[in-house]
Amino acid sequence: MAGGPGAGFGRGGASFSDIFGDVFGDIFGAGRAGGQRVYRGADLRYNLELSLEDAVRGTTVKIRVPTYTPCKTCNGSGARKGTHPSTCTTCGGHGQVRMQQGFFSVQQTCPRCHGTGTIIADPCDDCHGQGRVKEQKTLSVKVPAGVDTGDRIRLANEGEAGESGGPPGDLYVQIQVKDHPIFKRDDAHLYCEVPISFVTAALGGELEVPTLDGRVNLKIPPETQTGKLFRMRGKGVKPVRGGGVGDLLCRVVVETPVKLNNKQKDLLRDFEASMKDNHSHSPQAHSWLDGVKNFFDSMKF
Repeated sequence: MAGGPGAGFGRGGASFSDIFGDVFGDIFGAGRAGGQRVYRGADLRYNLELSLEDAVRGTTVKIRVPTYTPCKTCNGSGARKGTHPSTCTTCGGHGQVRMQQGFFSVQQTCPRCHGTGTIIADPCDDCHGQGRVKEQKTLSVKVPAGVDTGDRIRLANEGEAGESGGPPGDLYVQIQVKDHPIFKRDDAHLYCEVPISFVTAALGGELEVPTLDGRVNLKIPPETQTGKLFRMRGKGVKPVRGGGVGDLLCRVVVETPVKLNNKQKDLLRDFEASMKDNHSHSPQAHSWLDGVKNFFDSMKF
């Protein structure tokens, strides 16, 4: 089954006509076909997991959906081949009977045909008079480029078959985009973190960063601080609902070196000593320390 481990389906809840069919059946969801009351099939939901790449570029996937489909043996009538349902004599084919209770006249579902308006004396062996059977069907879903989590794709008439030959419901494919190991998406923009060395941050340099279109070079200017954002225009996503292509924003993170040997540690100590008492090399740290000093001086302990 396509869609990954999180894929699944669900059936829509009872329709308004299912709940209030006794009174409003002819208005909400129920109709007639040849004197027989028919009901539209339930809508279905299928949860489809996609990679970020497939969601951004678009793809076509095949899914298998368990659903009710019209019985081919009886063509959805519910009656054995060569026979036909007969009109219910209790309700005259209306599916409802009128009951008098004092001053009130109450319309109720026919107790004999249960609202169908027909009686199947010789039911179909395959569907047992239901007019539909449960089976798995394979569908091809075209996912447009730019979809995101929460988007839905409607496949008309691919839901459950209706009862007594009624029209089918729809299938709604719910999109869920899986987490990506590098990128995070925010509407049309993509974000990623790029670790850089202390030397590259101080002296500047150039490194390759990934995009959904391939690798590109990112120039790091000298004296770059951790957290700085670099924008790569047009390297984001074109949303499915229109609008321009977004950008890729790379946030650099200066990585502290680890597992240093003694020689490297000595070099760093020499480097630190060479910067002592020269606040111009660390303006942010100097400003912060001044702020801390002023704060304590203003406090009365």
